[in-house]
Amino acid sequence: MGQLIASSWWIIVILVIVLMGLKTINQGTVGVVTMFGKYRRILHPGLNLIIPFVEIISKRVSVQNRSIEMEFQAVTNDQANVYFKSMLLFAVQNSEEETIKKVAFKFISERELMQALSRTIEGTIRSFVATKRQAEILALRKEIVEYVKDQIDQLLEEWGYHLLDLQINDITFDQVILDSMSRVVASHNLKAAAENEGQALLITKTKAAEAEGNAIKIAAEAEREAARLRGQGVALFREEVAKGMTEAADRMRQANLDTNVILFSMWTEAVKNFAEYGKGNVIFLDGSAEGMEKTMKQIQAMMIKQSGS
Repeated sequence: MGQLIASSWWIIVILVIVLMGLKTINQGTVGVVTMFGKYRRILHPGLNLIIPFVEIISKRVSVQNRSIEMEFQAVTNDQANVYFKSMLLFAVQNSEEETIKKVAFKFISERELMQALSRTIEGTIRSFVATKRQAEILALRKEIVEYVKDQIDQLLEEWGYHLLDLQINDITFDQVILDSMSRVVASHNLKAAAENEGQALLITKTKAAEAEGNAIKIAAEAEREAARLRGQGVALFREEVAKGMTEAADRMRQANLDTNVILFSMWTEAVKNFAEYGKGNVIFLDGSAEGMEKTMKQIQAMMIKQSGS
């Protein structure tokens, strides 16, 4: 009976020891086992067995992505203060044993890792900004990120990490610089607006001048054509009048009549037309017998001259 009880106690002790050696490692985490303070092995996610009282899980290394936010100040080449707000995304390179050993033993704690990482990022950005002028910084966001990645990738690999992403969320300057930048932008906008208005006015004036010139040209051409047509009409009118007067004079001579009757008829027709179509204009005519005789003689002399030519 005593032997049975002793055996039961040994079984219970063994079960307790075995249960004490069972350890669970969560997904996304790798356990680092040490024996008497020396690295022994790693434990992968799931249920694992260690030697109780001899082996211990000294660290649990997360292989998940981690991020930190940073705010710091840098100085440009022209002595302007620049304030950055950035977010760093990083992770352990892989779950291999050598990588986990680096992560577990390079730094005393997570706090020292974060401090070293953030200071390295800040120093890299400061060294880049120190070579640039204040006016260039806002346009170099992408270049800053690429420069930082190139500079710290190798360093992070030595620590067992790699940089997934670096985002610069905000870049600001001192208020005095911001005010001066606003004034510069406003002055540039005013200058551009004035130039645009000047160009628009120039185009408007040019188009108006071109339109006016075209209108004058068209009017001149129309007037020239009208004058040509009027000349042709007058010439035809005179030709027809001359033909009619010649025929009338020939018939009157054949009938032994005085051709002065034609002149008298022309005179009376002219007086009649003056009266009908004068439209209020004042026309002075010598209505006396002497004046009519004088006018008829002048007309007769013109007709003789035309017939002679």
